[in-house]
Amino acid sequence: MEFRLKEGFIELDNMLKVLGLVASGAEAKQGIRSGEVKVNGRPETRVRRKLRSGDAVDFKDRQISVL
Repeated sequence: MEFRLKEGFIELDNMLKVLGLVASGAEAKQGIRSGEVKVNGRPETRVRRKLRSGDAVDFKDRQISVL
């Protein structure tokens, strides 16, 4: 799956919401804080982590490339 940035970055929780991978911001935060998300192959627990072009996100069974 690919996500194309409209600006310079998007915050991790917002990207999960925009892509419809979570039903709410609270669900996004819970998933991130519980260690379900990896950014560039490493576990990421920062909810507001800024994603930029070239980043790769793994969430559950989805792999997202940020373009």
